Amino acid sequence: MKVLMTADRVGGVWTYANDLKDGLGADVDLAVMGPGTPFALEWEDDPWDDVDRAGAWLLELEEELQPDLIHLNGFVHGSLPWRAPVVVVAHSDVVSWWHAVHDEEPPPRYDAYRSAVEAGLRAADAVVAPTGAVLDDLRRHYRFSGAGIVVPNGSSFTPASADKEPFVLALGRFWDEAKNLGALERARSASRWPILAVGPGSPRGAVGRTQVRELLARASVFAAPARYEPFGLGILEAARSRCALVLGDTQSLREVWGDAALFAPPDDDAAIAAALRLITHDAELREELAERAHRRSTRYTVERMAAGYTAVYERLLTAVPA
Repeated sequence: MKVLMTADRVGGVWTYANDLKDGLGADVDLAVMGPGTPFALEWEDDPWDDVDRAGAWLLELEEELQPDLIHLNGFVHGSLPWRAPVVVVAHSDVVSWWHAVHDEEPPPRYDAYRSAVEAGLRAADAVVAPTGAVLDDLRRHYRFSGAGIVVPNGSSFTPASADKEPFVLALGRFWDEAKNLGALERARSASRWPILAVGPGSPRGAVGRTQVRELLARASVFAAPARYEPFGLGILEAARSRCALVLGDTQSLREVWGDAALFAPPDDDAAIAAALRLITHDAELREELAERAHRRSTRYTVERMAAGYTAVYERLLTAVPA
């Protein structure tokens, strides 16, 4: 099987795409857009000239590579005149993000984005998402037919080995209001333990993957009080590292983590601070939640993810006449 897959290096899509490529056992060509390439991403400001040029490039790649299937980790190129069947994978979208952060419809400047996303969803032969919550968001905010398919993400992340230390770790882009990491800054004075926040825009700034792995190994608690988190590969890595989890109480995170985390409403600073106080004071609860999170993390393997996508691919290929 030959697959042409799009990817970008922003957030977890790059990690996801490379893990899936390695796990599929197929001939996968990655077509990379976004930072470091000539093509802006569809959710960036006024990207449409770049999006159109990227579309022409992708069709040229299809002509050159002759893939059996197109796997798009974005929406709008789903409406291109592809020859092969098309899988559109929903990792996140601007309209759902806006509703989660602002609790209202996005302004008119996003109308073109919404129309382009709808066109891509409608044209896709299959729409896949990592959680049912993501599919619910898509149905709520875009007009397209088809039930959609849930294939949970997986990760090849291998934790480091270290003794746990009494601090709370948070990772993420501080400029992204959906991550809600400002709530942890406001909880510092009420927290019994230090809160170490790392990522673009944080006081400490971004750190490399090796440092992240070491910090996860040492942290006893991992906090992600997100307003919007479609899956959360960083949370999965924390669970693999046996961190106890304090998470934003959202449909998607409840779906992924169930009873393996302590949840707090993302817009309730007092509740977030109370959850941190509870988990840092109660060693038995903390250890139990860390064990539950680790146990639950074993569900989300690259092998299961690849098997899920292989089933989707094979269903589409057998439905298309040779």
